[in-house]
Amino acid sequence: MRKKVCLVIHSLGIGGMERVMTQLANNFADRPETEVHIVLIGRNREVSYGVANSIIIHRPAFEFNNHHRQIDAIRTMKFLRSEVQKITPDTVLSFGEIWNNLVLIALKGLNIPVFISDRSQPDKNLGRLHNYLRNKLYPQATGYIAQTQKAKEICLSKGWNLNVKVIGNPIREITSDIFQEKENIVLSVGRLIRTKYFNQLIKMFVEIDNPNWKLVIVGGDAKKQYLSRELKNIVKELGAEGQITLEGEQKDIDSYYRKSKIFAFTSSSEGFPNVVGEALSAGLPVVAYDCNAGPADMIKDGENGYLIPLFDQKLFKQKLSMLMHNEVLREQMGSRTSDSLNNFRVDTIADRFFDFISQSQESYAKIGS
Repeated sequence: MRKKVCLVIHSLGIGGMERVMTQLANNFADRPETEVHIVLIGRNREVSYGVANSIIIHRPAFEFNNHHRQIDAIRTMKFLRSEVQKITPDTVLSFGEIWNNLVLIALKGLNIPVFISDRSQPDKNLGRLHNYLRNKLYPQATGYIAQTQKAKEICLSKGWNLNVKVIGNPIREITSDIFQEKENIVLSVGRLIRTKYFNQLIKMFVEIDNPNWKLVIVGGDAKKQYLSRELKNIVKELGAEGQITLEGEQKDIDSYYRKSKIFAFTSSSEGFPNVVGEALSAGLPVVAYDCNAGPADMIKDGENGYLIPLFDQKLFKQKLSMLMHNEVLREQMGSRTSDSLNNFRVDTIADRFFDFISQSQESYAKIGS
């Protein structure tokens, strides 16, 4: 019997959540007798990643006007409800906190299982309205997918949902390139937003004062914070323009992983940091702040990297400097990185998602029932 899966997300533009959704969609589409639909409900509705030809993508015909956001939000919900009714899926999977609220409202009363997953900091403050809606609507979802055990604990403690499954993100395998020569590069990847604390990383790198190494930051401006100019000014003020480069947003991140030797991660807030997993997949030891969710699920402190208490810059510098100066240590840690990712292979994660959202429709309550 043919199974229809409907995936709902704001867009498939460049980003960790968007990449995960694309990986899941492509995996689901490869399954026999499985029809995959993706409904894009955000403002931009881009598709930056490769999507299988068999996947059917749905977009509203109108452009989202932020000056009339309430009206266009209602139009978007009407579009979503109408499209889902046309698709008649066996199951719906929605990604994204505020978007989950919109999806749950739009699909209320339909006899279709709806599974939701938050993709950022598990206790993120969404603002008064959306916090209220999350508390009221999340219990109505058929199931909730948490990225980490910490996220599950928060979900249960707040009463958001009782049918909770912990499923981490699929980590892409980044194969080595024998023609790619490694360089003395400390790499960091992420959107240029304040919670990533690239300003701290830049200053710590300069204070280590090792002229044989470079710091490369890959990521573009996001959330209207426009930090690239500010970070470039910090680099200039510190006289480190010859050692630190900001590469901006890049589609080919793998080449950066392949030519680097260490990965540094100074984020204070995560749902599940894909870039940490990708760095480990590429054989890079990682120095990371032990923020509330994510790094500790992949990094084994002292084995394949170092977990640093949040904002302990002294210890962060110490461990980063140690790796920069000790090639044997780097290679030992790099050789242990793949073992920590066995549970995060794309096929393994996709199987867990598919099994969870394919649960018998009689087993759980439907939206609005």
